[in-house]
Amino acid sequence: MSVDVRIAVEQPTEADAIALIGESDRYSALLYPPESRHTLDTEALRDRRVTFLVARIEGRAVGCGALVRTGTDYAEIKRMYVTASARGRRIGFRLLAALEAIARTEAMGALRLETGIHNRAALALYEAAGYRRTGPFGAYRPDPLSVFMVKEFVPAASD
Repeated sequence: MSVDVRIAVEQPTEADAIALIGESDRYSALLYPPESRHTLDTEALRDRRVTFLVARIEGRAVGCGALVRTGTDYAEIKRMYVTASARGRRIGFRLLAALEAIARTEAMGALRLETGIHNRAALALYEAAGYRRTGPFGAYRPDPLSVFMVKEFVPAASD
């Protein structure tokens, strides 16, 4: 059965987005101590360097993800989350593909991310999408509960 998933840029201050972010925070709090939760709050997600996407099924918000431009040759993926009721429908994969499409359009050299060691579904998603494990980047420091990943994009050949 095919599911009609709509993914669009939305404001993180909308009620649906706030609910997704809150649910994501509660989930992370079950798995990690505060010092190992590297999230962006709603205000940070409103920054002009951030594109925030929401996935909807029949109008209901079921997932989100953000692309954070770093001012370097890479962007960072943040706030990837899919509600428990919508998991198993490849929504995370679709959100990730949409974020990658934006990065490619903007000629980013790579996408980087940090996720936790207990997020097995997230790790499987990123690995299946071609992300490889790497070391900390940007302001991150080594954390035994963190996994850092990168996917580099090959520039299009010019004629």
